[in-house]
Amino acid sequence: MQLAPETKLAPESSPITEKIILDVGGMKCAGCVKAVERQLTQHPEVKNVCVNLATEVAVIEAEVGAVHPDELAKALTATGFPSQPRTANSQAAGKKFDLATRQHQEMQAAFRQLVIAALLLVFSGIGHFGNTIFPILNNIWFHCGLATVALLIPGRPIIIDGWQGWRRGAPNMNTLVSLGTLTAYTASLVALLFPQMGWECFFDEPVMMLGFILLGRTLEKQARGRAASAFRQLLALQPQIARLIANPDSEKLVAGANIVQIPAEQVRVGEWLQVLPGDKIPVDGEVRFGQTTVDESMLTGESVPVIKQPGETVAAGTINQSGAIAIQATRTGDDTTLAHIVALVEAAQTRKAPVQKLADTVAGYFTYGVLTASLLTFVFWYFFGTHIWPDVNISDGMEMMSHVAHHPATKIQHSSLLISLKLAIAVMVVACPCALGLATPTAILVGTGMGAERGLLIKGGDVLEKVHQLNTVVFDKTGTLTTGNPTVTDCLLFADSEESSLSLLQLAAAVESGTYHPLAKAIHQEVQRQNLSIPHAVDFHTEPGMGVSAVVEGKNVLLGNWEWLKWHGITISETALQHAQRLATEGKTVISVAVGNSLAGLIAVSDTLRPDAKATVNKLRQMGLRVMLLSGDRLEAASAIAQQLGLDSTDVMAGIPPAKKASAIQSLQTGEMGKTSNGESVIIPNSKSIVAMVGDGINDAPALSQADVGIALHSGTDVAMETAEIILMRDSLTDVVESIQLSRATFNKIRQNLFWAFAYNTIGIPLAAGVFLPYFGFVLSPSSAAALMAFSSVSVITNSVLLRRFAHQP
Repeated sequence: MQLAPETKLAPESSPITEKIILDVGGMKCAGCVKAVERQLTQHPEVKNVCVNLATEVAVIEAEVGAVHPDELAKALTATGFPSQPRTANSQAAGKKFDLATRQHQEMQAAFRQLVIAALLLVFSGIGHFGNTIFPILNNIWFHCGLATVALLIPGRPIIIDGWQGWRRGAPNMNTLVSLGTLTAYTASLVALLFPQMGWECFFDEPVMMLGFILLGRTLEKQARGRAASAFRQLLALQPQIARLIANPDSEKLVAGANIVQIPAEQVRVGEWLQVLPGDKIPVDGEVRFGQTTVDESMLTGESVPVIKQPGETVAAGTINQSGAIAIQATRTGDDTTLAHIVALVEAAQTRKAPVQKLADTVAGYFTYGVLTASLLTFVFWYFFGTHIWPDVNISDGMEMMSHVAHHPATKIQHSSLLISLKLAIAVMVVACPCALGLATPTAILVGTGMGAERGLLIKGGDVLEKVHQLNTVVFDKTGTLTTGNPTVTDCLLFADSEESSLSLLQLAAAVESGTYHPLAKAIHQEVQRQNLSIPHAVDFHTEPGMGVSAVVEGKNVLLGNWEWLKWHGITISETALQHAQRLATEGKTVISVAVGNSLAGLIAVSDTLRPDAKATVNKLRQMGLRVMLLSGDRLEAASAIAQQLGLDSTDVMAGIPPAKKASAIQSLQTGEMGKTSNGESVIIPNSKSIVAMVGDGINDAPALSQADVGIALHSGTDVAMETAEIILMRDSLTDVVESIQLSRATFNKIRQNLFWAFAYNTIGIPLAAGVFLPYFGFVLSPSSAAALMAFSSVSVITNSVLLRRFAHQP
């Protein structure tokens, strides 16, 4: 799919880029991934490429209009990787169908091949151990036929793909398996046709190799399906049908008239829709008629249904439970919250962790390295090893069977050529680039899918790695640690002012009419509670983090902090300072009100802590993280909140206006001393910090972007979607802990998978090469090597799927 242009946070001269998504087939291992990336980066206009083996997707970043998706797809198809651009149709309902259909077809084909290979393996095994009831099973010609059938039927796709990979200069795992099986078959066929050479036949080796490999691939496909189950469930949420209300009329709504069923993707903004109990809500919208409860668990992870009344918003994919309602569409198609979540999760699954770069680098040369190791193994044993240790022998049951069944009078000499050949075949077969390629994407697939189920959107493997390195978490105060619903607690009118306490509130409400801020909301609520009228105001001016001003009934009225009033030349008395100090010490935010050129009074507003704030802070500190508070309030008010949370004074950064919060985060990252707006020093540790910023995703957007990891609450906003690396769909602070724990657990799985992938090949290849053969008589036969190789990739995926056992520990 060719997505909308994406503007980067860069100077204006930076080019506008777009992302092109291709569905890529034919990738079998990490070597294939590297070949696809190499092919795509050959295009001069392509800026960046990311290919995912687990999801079979390639994401290409290029300047808008510079690259045509069809050309890239054709070039990849020509090199043996059938590809097609992701279209708008496949992005929506078609994508869900394509994923399910393709996986079902692949599983059926893999199962058929596995059944055939298993039958051949059973017959080969019976003959391997001898059989007196059916003598034909002991006949070497019968086993030659089994091996031939195994190569021609279940092994044919592997051999063809391996040959095509070799021909296009990008050998892969199938190339190694093909060379191994064909070499074993050819050597056994020569031994059968020319018994005078004294070679033993080992026709069971290609049969067993193919059987184990196909078994491993079938299990691998099943494991991949389990790994992607969360994402498929997310796709399944997307509604297909909407009930359009052709003529919105309250009387006809009750009667159910003028209702037309249309595809959900055809709904337009502003249209009215009927949603019956049990229906999925088709688009984002606003309730216009009726009342109901809505299950939003698949979006937010919150199992308790939410009551919805006229004027409240609903999201696409959530389930209407109890009543029939009429909604007006506000966001449709790819603009809905659900569509954003699906896009974010899919994008996250293609973003690699930096730790994967080493695996990708190795994978690019892996097959060539294995072929070289196999050749060196053959050369060493043929020219040196069998002469240094003349008694070495790679024996197996088939060797004895072939001796008894076909050459009863001939003693088979263990040829140097055969021994060297067997060891070289084992080296080719035991190597597994699949494990390297699947280590990171399968863990990210499971982790991001689980997060989406719980309302935690993690934007990719690079985020997981940064979360793992975090040592500091900075919380915004208002609306994040607090409820964001402050109330007016005090209204002090100074004796020398001509204003009454009531008119002070009215003047303040009039000035705040030009702004939208939690403090403004608190003043308006208090005015409404006291049934006061709000005077008319004009000439509004706002200075973020400082204050607001307006002209009310001919009087210039200022609201804000001391710095705002001093800047306007307002004199502040000692009495006013003492009152403000007392209120701030009680943890209240103090708003100064000036009328004309004098201070008229003070309004104190208090915001309560969220119920889960203290538990969240304590848990983060138990996890070894430093927790800090960032606030635009005065130090006294911020310190009062910090004291309730058990934070030290050194963990408080106060007096920081929104425009300077990003600088404060940067000071933490660099280990420098920051400054408040009035020049006071902010207490910041001397050491550099890896910082996560937790905010509401609106005023804190610059700080979220500056932080190493931005974590946004109230994630329905576009700003949060763009700037934060982790988005919390629920309005819950405990999700901060859970998102960090899930990120850590997922990254640990990535490291375990990569360790196993590297360790497996580091140990398996030398064993197959015969390092223990001279002294311990131990070596991996080609069939044992095939079984171990199949186990390797299955174990990596299974380890990733085990991540689903992760549970948040309170």
